Parts: sequence; C-alpha cells; structure tokens
Amino acid sequence: MAVLIAPTKSNLIKAKSSLNLSKKGFELLDKKRNILIKEMMALVDKAKDIQANIYNVIEDAYSGLQTVNITMGIKSVENVALSIPKDEQFEVLLKSVMGVDIPTLKYDKIEVLPSYGFHNTNPALDEAAHQFREGKYMIYELAEIENSIYKLAKEIQKTQKRTKALQNIQIPKYKEQVKYIQEVLEEKEREDFFRLKRIKGQSN
Repeated sequence: MAVLIAPTKSNLIKAKSSLNLSKKGFELLDKKRNILIKEMMALVDKAKDIQANIYNVIEDAYSGLQTVNITMGIKSVENVALSIPKDEQFEVLLKSVMGVDIPTLKYDKIEVLPSYGFHNTNPALDEAAHQFREGKYMIYELAEIENSIYKLAKEIQKTQKRTKALQNIQIPKYKEQVKYIQEVLEEKEREDFFRLKRIKGQSN
C-alpha cells in the first residue's frame, strides 16, 4: 500500500492519534457487536419457545371451536362471533438496546367478559374464546420479538461492516503511515548525526 503523507513529526503525531482512535473504535464496535449478537440469540430462543406454545394454544382453540360448532351449530357460532367487539387496544413503544430502537407492545392482558348472552351458548364456547384470546396475546409477544430480532440483525450487519473497515483498512493504513514516517525520521536523524560527526572531524 502506498503511503502518501509527508514524513514530518506533526504527521507522525496525527497518524499515531488516528491509529489509537481507530483501535479504540474497533474495540467498542466489537464489544457492541458481541452484545447485540448475545441479545439477538436470546430473543431467537425465546421466539422458538413462544412459537411452540402458540401452536399448542391455537390447536386447543380450534379443537374447542370444533366442539362448539358441533354442539351449537356453525351458524349460531358465526352470529356470536360477529357480536364480539374487536379488542385491539395496544400501544407501540420504543426501548434502546445499544443505540438500537426496539419496539415493545404495551397492552393490558385482561379477561374480557362475554359480550354474548348465555342463552343458546355453552361453556365450550367460553373456553374456546379464552384460548383464542391467549393465542392473540402470544402473537403480540412473538411479533414484538421477531421485529426486535430483525432490527438487531440489521444493526449487527452494519456494525460488522464498520468493524471490518477499521480492522482491514483504517488500522493497517495508519500503522503503515506510522512505520513509514518513523523510518524516514530515524534515517534522517542518522544522516544528521553522521553529518555532524563529519563536520566535527573536519574541524579537528
């Protein structure tokens, strides 16, 4: 790599300062990357657990719904379902993880009272409604985690690029500059020393 810099003491100081700054930047980015990876992997494990539980809850909910359809009739169940108000009361907030904005869902997990009458309904309907409600809250949590994983993965990718740029480009460049300037200045000092020695010899 060609070093296009004047071999002066001031440039040596600048090169050393830039080298130290690049090394510190690399250490900080490497530490940030490791923390983000650790955070992301923990969320990946959590997402796997929730996915497994969601399948179980939704399977139980649909099994309960089949029972309700058989005991009440599909048309009656459809009419009851249409009478249930939508429950979408949640708020999206942001929290910071190493400078990355991670979305979090804020909602109250409450047991919603039946909006339908008990005439021509049965306990199986209440149980199926409860299971679907539990599944909904789990989907909220999974959506939050998967979105967080995506955000962290993008930041890890960006941090990785910056880390590699420092490790493979910036740090080697400043190392070479420091080495080049030091060698030139040392050679100049030797030449000045021998020149001075020769002058002293001639004067004697």
